[in-house]
Amino acid sequence: MTIHPVGDDALLIEVGSGAEAQALHAELLRRRTEGALTVREIVPAARTVLLDGLDDPARRATELAATVLPPAPPRARAVIDLPVRYDGPDLAEVAAHWRVAEREVARIHAATEFTVAFCGFVPGFGYLTGLPARYEVPRRATPRTAVPAGAVALAGPYTGVYPRSSPGGWQLIGTTDAVLWDHARVPAALLAPGTHVRFVPVGDV
Repeated sequence: MTIHPVGDDALLIEVGSGAEAQALHAELLRRRTEGALTVREIVPAARTVLLDGLDDPARRATELAATVLPPAPPRARAVIDLPVRYDGPDLAEVAAHWRVAEREVARIHAATEFTVAFCGFVPGFGYLTGLPARYEVPRRATPRTAVPAGAVALAGPYTGVYPRSSPGGWQLIGTTDAVLWDHARVPAALLAPGTHVRFVPVGDV
């Protein structure tokens, strides 16, 4: 664990893996809930967690340096089901990379329960983990200038859903009509770190 000061009242904690970042995030949330940690925001990322608005960053850094991370506890929250049509333009390329049929890509993906590891890129975009390492896929050699909203995509170890049209280099395997970001909704983001997600096929798989 490496701790970096950020500004006057923040710390960036760097750990060795995504699993450690998720465990650290869960532990820090627990401490805040119990009143052992006063902080304005706790923001997880791939291998870091940012603590913003600390009362005493130097003291907190010393405390955190001695932290032994427990495994991330299971979260008692409902699973969000996202309907998906496995009709993406990169489905055949992903199938070839996995060495399976296109229908098998859909079956494997739909049979996986994902967890939102962290959010970023654009508002409402969650980086979902859950697929075994053998199903990691590279980003496209040439990114698209516009990926449509609702595109379900893969890159590296992650699955993501584009909340709005934007450029992107992920492999597109499907589409969903779910609204990932809605200013009129509280909270606006459908997905948050720790949320469990399943993709439910629309039609035959």
